[in-house]
Amino acid sequence: MEDLPEDRIARVPFGTVLASVAGLWLTYFLLTTLRWELLGLGLSQELLWPRALSTLAGVAITLGLWLVLRLFDARPLWAKLAAALVLSLPVAVASAQANQIIMADFGDLLVKRIAAGQAGPGSGGDVLTDIPGLGSTAVPQGANAQTVPATGWQDLTDLVFGRYFMMLAWCALYLALLTGEKARAAERREGAYRRAAKAAELRSLRYQVNPHFLFNTLNSLSALVLTGKTAAAEKVIQTLSTFYRRSLADDPTADVPLREEFALQQLYLDIEAVRFPRRLRARYELPLELEDVRVPGMILQPLVENSVKHAVAPSSGTATITLAAREEYGRLVLSVSDDGQGAGAAAGDREEPRPGYGIGLVNVRDRLAARFGDEASIVSGPVPGGYSTQLRMPALRQREEEA
Repeated sequence: MEDLPEDRIARVPFGTVLASVAGLWLTYFLLTTLRWELLGLGLSQELLWPRALSTLAGVAITLGLWLVLRLFDARPLWAKLAAALVLSLPVAVASAQANQIIMADFGDLLVKRIAAGQAGPGSGGDVLTDIPGLGSTAVPQGANAQTVPATGWQDLTDLVFGRYFMMLAWCALYLALLTGEKARAAERREGAYRRAAKAAELRSLRYQVNPHFLFNTLNSLSALVLTGKTAAAEKVIQTLSTFYRRSLADDPTADVPLREEFALQQLYLDIEAVRFPRRLRARYELPLELEDVRVPGMILQPLVENSVKHAVAPSSGTATITLAAREEYGRLVLSVSDDGQGAGAAAGDREEPRPGYGIGLVNVRDRLAARFGDEASIVSGPVPGGYSTQLRMPALRQREEEA
């Protein structure tokens, strides 16, 4: 198995490591001091600073263990466990030896006090013993008790044993923190993949709209040229150029202000108005406070095209297409409606995309689902006097979208 690149390896932040090490040794310092005080072994005040110095030495040595242990962050679990078991031993020896050096003078003084009966006997051999010479044994001889100190090696061995299990406990904590970081890194990667997949889906759906619109517009332009309406054809070309310059300049996965979406649809309807000068009327109802609300770009385009195709084109009279926006309980409601004579006859056609280049409601529904999930909905159907499609989605402002 190949090693992951350095920037792909999950790491426990240094601040978290330092806090865990400092917390371990601070707990040890407090428990040792409290136990010492409760046992009444003496020299409590004198031992505070040396014990604090020994604790700082333990912090530094444990950070050294971390620097080596982090080299195994990308290795399998068994390798990390083996490294923890092996590396904790020399670290425990170094920590115990540093403690012995710092506390040596106090150990001799305390042993003398115990021998003279001025302090209670010590208890060596456990994790909370930090004074050398307390692995001693009291040998009763009548009224006088003699204290026979343990050897230096026995003291050191007892202390190393306790420190070794302290280091193993910290290694277990570190591995738990590392596992948590790996889980969070996996969640971030999964989120990035989901966002990438969503962006690809949105891009694909958006790109369906552009050729469909272009196809319809070129048909209109061809009809104008064939009928000799060159001025009208030139106007369509200029408007088409403006439309595509605006629509293609945006990121196809990005949201746009609602005023820009309305402006694009107005350009499109201006193009179609050249084709249907007496039949097409457009009305725009965009409240000022909703102009900056963000919506998927060209989300209204298939709906407006459907109105032109099914209401304006088959109608013999004037048909009005209305684009409206309003806010209800913090949600944006967009509607595209028409009152053309072909509305009732074509209502069923508008429920599904037409063959060929038609995409209609399916594209809009899929884009809303990809962008907002269950937070958006689309309702379409005949209404008194025509046909209407309503989109409901979160009313996102610029700051909300960035967050």
